[in-house]
Parts: sequence; C-alpha cells; structure tokens
Amino acid sequence: MLTLIANIVLMVVKISVGIAGNSYALIADGIESAGDVFTSLITWGGFYLSLRPIDHNHPYGHGKYESLAGMFSGFMLLFAAAIIAWSAIHEIITPHHSPEWFTLPVLIGVVIVKWLISKKVKSIGQDIDSRALEGDAWHHLSDAMTSGAAAIGISIALIGGEKYVMADDWAALAACGIILINGTLIFRKSLHDLLDGKVSDAVADEIRSEAMNVSGVANVEKCRIRKSGIGLFVELHLEVDENMTVRRGHEVGHQVKDRLRLMKPEIIDVVIHLEPHKG
Repeated sequence: MLTLIANIVLMVVKISVGIAGNSYALIADGIESAGDVFTSLITWGGFYLSLRPIDHNHPYGHGKYESLAGMFSGFMLLFAAAIIAWSAIHEIITPHHSPEWFTLPVLIGVVIVKWLISKKVKSIGQDIDSRALEGDAWHHLSDAMTSGAAAIGISIALIGGEKYVMADDWAALAACGIILINGTLIFRKSLHDLLDGKVSDAVADEIRSEAMNVSGVANVEKCRIRKSGIGLFVELHLEVDENMTVRRGHEVGHQVKDRLRLMKPEIIDVVIHLEPHKG
C-alpha cells in the first residue's frame, strides 16, 4: 500500500512538472510510475493469492501465483524500457526547448524517495525470498536510476545551453539499458521458479546437514527441493539401517520432518523415502 500510494503521488508530480518544465525525461519517468502503479497492484494480487492455503484442487497450494506475478513484473520492466526508448529517440530527432530549472530538484527528490522505497521492499523480498517483491523493488530502483540519469541530463542541458538541449533525452535512453537488464533478470528468475528450477546449493546443504543430525539417519541419498511462492517443498531419500523396523523408520522420518520445519518455517511439506544403508 505504501509503494502504491507513493507511485500515484510521484506519477502525478513527475508528469505535471515534466509538462510544465518541458522535460521529456521527467515525463518518461512519470509514465514509468504509472506502469509501476499497475505492476504494484499485480504484485500485491499475486502475492495475496499465493498465500491461499492448500485445498482439494490444489494439493501443492497456490504459490505459483507469486512466480507469475514476478514474471509479469519483469515483463513490465521490459515493456517500460521499450516505450521510454522509443519516445526518447522521437524526442532526440524532434527539436524542442531546454528543460526548466525547477525540474531538477523534483528529480532529486524522486531519486531519494524511490531509493528508500526500493531498499525497504528489497529487504523484505530477500527475507522471504519473494520474486514478486524482488521485481517490485527493482521497479522502484530503476525508477530512481532513470530519475538520476534525467537529473544529470537536465543539469548538462541547463549548464551547456541550447547545444545540449537533448541531454535529458539521451539520459532517458541510457537508463533504458539498466531497466532492460533488470527486467530480463527478474523474468528469468521467476520463470526458473515456475519451472521448479533448482534452489540454491546453500539451502540444499543446510537441509541435508540438518537431516543428518537426526539419530538413525546414516546418509542423505537425494535431496530435491522446489520453490512454490515463498514456500518450499522438500523430498528426501534417507538411508537408514537395513534392519530397522518400519515403525522405527516412520519415527525417524517424522523427526527429520519436524526438525526441518522448525529450522525453516517456509518449508510447507517434507516427503521422506527410506533406503537401506549398507555400511
């Protein structure tokens, strides 16, 4: 809600000041903020739906909504880069007046606000390993970058005079490269999660190590983990004494499951398969 309100306010301020101050870079920034409003709504909706509990038709929950929201966020970054680049090129080849001086402090204020919001959203996204929030954080950071580039371009135009009137347009065009890279990264990471791609080795090693600490577990033969939203589904093949009773093996499996879920609350479920261990 904070980012949504901030985007709406900044969108109005940037577009209105950009039109009044004859700065396309600021207007382009405002257009991106308008896209960010829509993206924030999609992010919020996808995240909300991903937290719905497991039901009869969705035995693995609804976590993939979060990955879909992340993919959409990445796609919108790519789309915004294309729109801003096309418009910046149009402005470069079309003669126009220099931007007004009062557009500069507005851009500096935007950079500060957007950077602070990006930092906050990124911190939360990393804490819960959310691609949707990670993408939203990059939207805010890219907005800060484009505003920073525009501020530099406008400064050059104001200092250099009419010969450098297109500096803020070139700045907007250069910032598109940053947005393009970020959008591609977010899209790829979200697609990786959606296709049940491999989680980080650090997470897998942590789970293996914790399972090995349970009495009765001789070895972890396989460890498969897939991400669903901010949750994890774990499948473990554990080697135990080949003479162990079924009852005791069942107890060991539950001990491992309980220990892992206590260690990492984001683990939704653990499936245990027992294998005979021959020392």
